[in-house]
Amino acid sequence: MNASLLGKRSDLDRMEGSRVNTGQILMTISTIILVITVALPMIMIIYNVFFYEWSFDWQLFATMLTDPDNLAAMWNTIKISFFVTVLGTIVGLFFAWLIGRSDIPLKGLMKTLFVVPYMFPPFIAAMAWGLLLSPRSGYINKIFMAITGGSRPLFNINSLAGIVFVELCYYFPFVFIQVSSALERMDPTLEESARIAGANQMTVIRKITMPLVVPAIAAGAMLILISSLSHFGVPAILGFSNHIFTLPTKIYELIYRSAGSFEGIRQGASLSVLLVVVVVLALAIQQRILRAGRYDIIRGKSMRPMLIKLRGFKIPLLVVSILFLAFVVVLPLFIIFAVGCLKAYGLPLRLENMTLNNFKYVLFNSKMARDSIKNSFFLSISSAVITMFAGTMIAYVIVKLQPKGKGVLEVLGILPYSIPGIVLAVGVILTWSGAFGVNLYNTIWIILIAYVARYMAFSLKSASASLEQVHDSLEEASRTCGASHFESLVDITLPLIRPGMVAGFFLIFLPSMRELTTSLLLYGPFTRTMGVAIYSIHEEGNTVQACALAGVAILIIIAGELLLRHITRERKGT
Repeated sequence: MNASLLGKRSDLDRMEGSRVNTGQILMTISTIILVITVALPMIMIIYNVFFYEWSFDWQLFATMLTDPDNLAAMWNTIKISFFVTVLGTIVGLFFAWLIGRSDIPLKGLMKTLFVVPYMFPPFIAAMAWGLLLSPRSGYINKIFMAITGGSRPLFNINSLAGIVFVELCYYFPFVFIQVSSALERMDPTLEESARIAGANQMTVIRKITMPLVVPAIAAGAMLILISSLSHFGVPAILGFSNHIFTLPTKIYELIYRSAGSFEGIRQGASLSVLLVVVVVLALAIQQRILRAGRYDIIRGKSMRPMLIKLRGFKIPLLVVSILFLAFVVVLPLFIIFAVGCLKAYGLPLRLENMTLNNFKYVLFNSKMARDSIKNSFFLSISSAVITMFAGTMIAYVIVKLQPKGKGVLEVLGILPYSIPGIVLAVGVILTWSGAFGVNLYNTIWIILIAYVARYMAFSLKSASASLEQVHDSLEEASRTCGASHFESLVDITLPLIRPGMVAGFFLIFLPSMRELTTSLLLYGPFTRTMGVAIYSIHEEGNTVQACALAGVAILIIIAGELLLRHITRERKGT
């Protein structure tokens, strides 16, 4: 009996020792990865802004903060973000309510289509709307001036209002996705009780429905705000021609104008600190709203809210929804592919002026375009694979091992996606341009490091959600049968969370394929990505070739999204 008990105790000690050793190894590796990819770039920004040759120096930051051009850029950033957030929230909330709570026809199809703008790269959308609404050459403006006989355009897209319009069209899905999900899962008895008490429909919406979805509205609105604050592509494409700068475009302009000199990078880092402060304040406001508005609104899958009958408004609202989707989704896509097929930019959009030579050129003849496609695939696949495994490991440490300091790991993992991509790029430049004896500047590896840091949050969240569904007893049973902690992890846990890892792969792969902001400061002569190549070709004035390459990028993104949806459906079916 004693020998048996001693044997069992020995087995338990061996299992616990295996768990501790594996846990320590995973914790150490996770910490090293996050320190190298995330913490060091942030530390380098702070050091280079507030210290010079190991002496505290706040003069640079004060000078940049009081510069009139920088203050104008900050004011433009705030104005654009404010209007995009307010209008995007209103649009997203309206269509979320329409699709989620009314009896409007074609709900399933429209719910899918309203998410399409989220897939569409905003900087390509800015190109499309520039082709349609630029003051002199925009197709819509030319038609308008031809009809009216005047010389004034219908709308000047190269303005603050134009930037707000384009960002609004492609950021409202943040609110739509959040709110439509909350509305569909809301406990219907709350609204029914109000109706029984004599409240009319508008009172129910104003006093019951809206307060209950405040957390969802706040979450979506803050995603719009943070995205708008940190966005580079749309303000750059639509604002540079009229000398309209935001903080991200001003950071780029400072570094680009100085030809990448150290002083220019320090100046860009100073504005990066200012941009981060604005974003952190926005995140703090979001957390406060979410804490204040937390309600128990979901009662179970069997509960479904009562649909509101639109009656005579059903067809008019359906027409409004279809026209909105055609305007926001179909028209920009059409103009990108149509101009990409033109023999020369400026020709009428007629069949006799169309050719596929531009697509042939960017795919087979242009070395820069071909290399950019290869670089994007290499970076997207490599960053997705590395980040998928690294994020899964870090998520395992946080969810299953739960060591002291797990909160620090989680914050470091999510931080890079919470800060503007151009700020991360500045930090990566300062870290990997010889500061620690390693110079990766102008190489593809510095972009890879930035991508891994940038998209770590996607893998971390996806893997965490999967790991929380795997009960600890499965690993414990495996170790009871003699398997080590590492063997249990490889043979039991990883196969169970494989669908979540695959989904995480595509969640990283797709944004990496269309990424512009981070890559634009990091690329070298031979390391252009598709986003950088499209932007560069467009800035050089080769509009038809830029549209052709943009069309190729869109097709790749659509194919990836369809594959992701297929995998997600299979995952839900298992």
